[in-house]
Amino acid sequence: MNSIIKFTSNRVWRTYQGGKLLDTIEGKAEPKDSSFPEDWIGSTVEARNVGREHISEGLAMVPNENNELVAFKDVLATKQAHFLGEENGEPRSLDDIPLVKYLDSSTRLHFQAHPTREFSQQRLGMPRGKTEAYVILQTREDIETPYIYAGFQRSPSREQLKEWIETQNIDAIESCFDKIPVKPGDVFLIPGGRPHALGEGILMLEIMEPSDLAVRFEFERCGYVIPEQARFMGRDIETALDVFNFDPVAKDEVDTEFRCHPSVISDDGKGNSLSLLIGPENTPCFTVKRATVSSQVSREGTTFFLGVVTEGSGEIRIGDEVTQLKQWDRFFCPAGVNNFEYVCHSDTPLSILECYPGNTQ
Repeated sequence: MNSIIKFTSNRVWRTYQGGKLLDTIEGKAEPKDSSFPEDWIGSTVEARNVGREHISEGLAMVPNENNELVAFKDVLATKQAHFLGEENGEPRSLDDIPLVKYLDSSTRLHFQAHPTREFSQQRLGMPRGKTEAYVILQTREDIETPYIYAGFQRSPSREQLKEWIETQNIDAIESCFDKIPVKPGDVFLIPGGRPHALGEGILMLEIMEPSDLAVRFEFERCGYVIPEQARFMGRDIETALDVFNFDPVAKDEVDTEFRCHPSVISDDGKGNSLSLLIGPENTPCFTVKRATVSSQVSREGTTFFLGVVTEGSGEIRIGDEVTQLKQWDRFFCPAGVNNFEYVCHSDTPLSILECYPGNTQ
């Protein structure tokens, strides 16, 4: 198998509508919104879709050495130390791979909250929570003011929220939030525990801990009613309420709390740079960098990453091995690759989001 592993589309059914832009990316003749608004990139995680347990979805599939499609996670297991690197003398775990998605919404998503890692470990018996990050890629032309909701700006009491959830008083729930305008290039981090919702008309790259745990406290969107067992992670409402961080985030504190501000790691003054979008000071869960290449640039690798080409075209070279890259391509670069080179072939600079495991410098 080549050093670089490229991924094809891996669309996943969700409880909301979207995906028209993903259809366009895939070159479909008649792009349309549907119940497949996400593409899980290099995923080693199965989706938790109640009522669809008989369908295996979410796991990325790639060709093996015999050109047979197998689960990406099974390929990693064949040479785990090479692909994922080592920590304390042992190969890194598949749980260290962040879950990375294209997400294309045509409607506002359900109000939801995700558990922190500590909550998942202590209360759910699971290793990971679901802190997540958004890198806004595009917004739809017909949406005048794209937005997200993040954190309660006006926090309800626990008993108020419980009553509103039980009676599905969505107007009351929505009144707890202010719309946060977003535009392409924006980066946000939503820690576990913070209630949130993504507005309509946004194409983003979503990076998160590798789990599909969610408290969905809005039960119906666009005619689809979430099954009861899928609302509170299979637990009761009291456990679900324990997930919430009720601390209010005032309007003038939103940017400080949720927005990430990129910092330059290196810049050669010739249009080739590397920026840190999300680092250890933001979260221990994952790291995200952006490589911008106008000509060509050599890089030293220290650990694995999932790469997503957001602009331009070119290639990645590892010795004599050349892998072509175009806009929207996604790929995996193993930890065992110590040196590689990006080369730009387009007038638009090649821009690649690199998604790493946590605590990576």
